[in-house]
Amino acid sequence: MRRTSDYPGRTVSKRDAGSGAARPTLISRSGFLKLIGLGCLSCGLRPRSVIGQPPNARIGEQVPRDVREMYDRGLQYLAKAQSEKGDWPSGGGETGPGVVGMALMVFLASGEDPNFGLYSNNVRRAARVILEVIDKRTGFMGQSMYHHGFGMLGLAEAYGTVDDRSLWPAKAKDNLSIGAGLELAVRAAITSQKKNSLGAWRYSPDSTDADTSVSGAVLVGLLAARNAGIEVPDAAIDKAISYFQKMTSTSGQVGYSGGFGGFDESFARISIASLVYAIARRRDLNEFKATVGYLSQRLENSIATPNYPEYTRYYQAQALFQGDVDAWEKWNKLLIRHLKQSQNADGSFPGQFGLTAGTALSCLALALNFRFLPIYER
Repeated sequence: MRRTSDYPGRTVSKRDAGSGAARPTLISRSGFLKLIGLGCLSCGLRPRSVIGQPPNARIGEQVPRDVREMYDRGLQYLAKAQSEKGDWPSGGGETGPGVVGMALMVFLASGEDPNFGLYSNNVRRAARVILEVIDKRTGFMGQSMYHHGFGMLGLAEAYGTVDDRSLWPAKAKDNLSIGAGLELAVRAAITSQKKNSLGAWRYSPDSTDADTSVSGAVLVGLLAARNAGIEVPDAAIDKAISYFQKMTSTSGQVGYSGGFGGFDESFARISIASLVYAIARRRDLNEFKATVGYLSQRLENSIATPNYPEYTRYYQAQALFQGDVDAWEKWNKLLIRHLKQSQNADGSFPGQFGLTAGTALSCLALALNFRFLPIYER
């Protein structure tokens, strides 16, 4: 697949002879921040046109101390709980490449250099685990399209920042680069969508029905891959967005499965739909405006929702940040207060999917305060 070169921090260069995939010119996370935040020319890189953050959401603003402390403790828990292989087998609950992808993003969002920083070994181990489970024939990874979507998202956020040259041990052979693995994952998602009568996704790559939760996981992964420079057909994005439009009511509520209906109050589904509209650059849609309005008017109701709270807050943080920064700032204060009360002594966060997923999702909801992850850019 062809790569574009319009993504901040990633440029196209010679092909990687080992994988057949183009190797991006790597910019360290600290160098990347200097480039886009300070316009630093001393790093030896040609300045690139960059879509900046809005004035009240700039990279480099002071991060609340409570956020930094909670996040650091969460990082320490994930680093300690990670196995030598790179996964998180303990902590109970969900395991697999999707959970590893979430945890990988927590390390990437910390502000530490992913190649030489404090958590660089954790980053490499997590990336390897995801790449090892990709089927090199089909591109599918994990037990379900949930895992495939979050694993693909983790690879997309790592692509162009994690140096493939130090990813695998010197003796390792025939291993995928991050770019090659990401291309395979994108291909699998597109192939799955083509089999689906609704133009979206459900649990199996061969499913003919769809739901907005699984479809959100896969579509965000595809959009992140596109932002990273991997070619994703416009038709695939348009078809998926059309599915979400059919599932969004005029009130802003979002249905769960099938092609229509089932509009009950689910802050998770509303947030997912709002987020995919925003990062697919479809803010002009009435459905986007309706979902943002629904979330913005119910900030306190949603912060302690009993239905998949960590999963909901992960998506709602991004949806509000993309759709209504002022509302996000108010909701973020509620989030900080809530998570301070729920964090365990060892730095983990409880969750319905286990400690690893609960910690990763909670940290990523807080990570909007840092804005390091490319997918968090507005």
